[in-house]
Amino acid sequence: MDTVNNPPDFRRDATIVGLVGIAHAISHFFHLLIPPLFPWLIPAFGISFIEAGALMTAFFAVSGIGQALAGFAVDRFGTRPILLGGIAMLALAGLLLSASDSYLMLMAVAIIAGLGNSIFHPVDFSILNKKISQDRLGHAFSMHALSGNLGWAAAPLAMTSIASLAGWRVAALFAGLLAILIFALFYAQHSLFEEDPHKETQNETGDPVTATKVSTYAILRSNAVYLCFIFFLLTTTASGALQNYSATTLSAMYEVSLTRAASCLSAYLFVAAFGILAGGFIVKWQSQEKIIAYCLSFGAFCSLILAFGLIPVWMIMPLMAIMGFGVGVAAPSRDLMVRKAITQNLGESSYGRVYGFAYSGMDVGLALAPLIFGLFLDHGIFRALWIGIAFFFGMAVITALQVEKRSSSN
Repeated sequence: MDTVNNPPDFRRDATIVGLVGIAHAISHFFHLLIPPLFPWLIPAFGISFIEAGALMTAFFAVSGIGQALAGFAVDRFGTRPILLGGIAMLALAGLLLSASDSYLMLMAVAIIAGLGNSIFHPVDFSILNKKISQDRLGHAFSMHALSGNLGWAAAPLAMTSIASLAGWRVAALFAGLLAILIFALFYAQHSLFEEDPHKETQNETGDPVTATKVSTYAILRSNAVYLCFIFFLLTTTASGALQNYSATTLSAMYEVSLTRAASCLSAYLFVAAFGILAGGFIVKWQSQEKIIAYCLSFGAFCSLILAFGLIPVWMIMPLMAIMGFGVGVAAPSRDLMVRKAITQNLGESSYGRVYGFAYSGMDVGLALAPLIFGLFLDHGIFRALWIGIAFFFGMAVITALQVEKRSSSN
């Protein structure tokens, strides 16, 4: 019987993972809707690096607050209506950017896009935890993280290439139309996301996870929730700085073209995708916390090499690529660390709120990064970016190593 039933289950799981991956990819693509266009937007609107960075601060501030609230909505109304609403907001942001004629409109774009982005982690992880078979969940998390990185990697190339050829307004219009196509895809696939009241969710040992209602107060008392929030804040402050400003700083520090510097960022993000795939297998060989510690320490080391100019120009792209691979390996371990440390204690009914709150640390970090590092860049202190990335990765390692110990006391 198992042999007969397994292939259809696999196909269903694979379809759901693929669709959730598409949703995650478009959300990450829209993280970089605006930053790749900074070289065009800054002169076009006469704004500074700080003002440009403030757009991303607004995006992630709205997304962070919205993500915590979206967790309540997911637990209350289900995943499909929240997912469709988020994609629609991203489409609106892209179309509005293409018509922007003032800094105020740019800020409105950032806020709308941030609101749309806020729903994806609570929705995605609620779907994966409830719909995917336990023995495939590690690989599902790996593919989820991979799709996000592919979205990040595609955005700089697509947006800068289109802007170079046809202008930044056409690039923004392209992003909006892409989101509309993905909205239509999810609207047509409604049956896959309907709740199954008879399906049991399992924890890491294969035991059923209780569906008992858990109060929000109980969630907010969990030490593990706060540690995971801090962990995401630290790691995404580092990654946000890298995504927003690495091309600018590499171009200035190593005297290479902006296009070549942006290609180094794309190399980091594309190769990180392969690291994420590898991480889906490596997570079975070692504890999640140790994998995270090894990988982020390696990322910090690579960042310090770039900070102090210890390599020739031709080695920048290879170093960025292997740095991306190392950091990417940690992604599946990160998501499984959250599941093990939190959801097995709080239950299935809290998935939306737990993931919404813990992962909102990502948005806080991404909101802080432009303000912290934009100030240094406005004063020409480009090395500070890479030193800061190493510092935040190092602090994230310390936090990850505390998660297992604290979660066991809940």
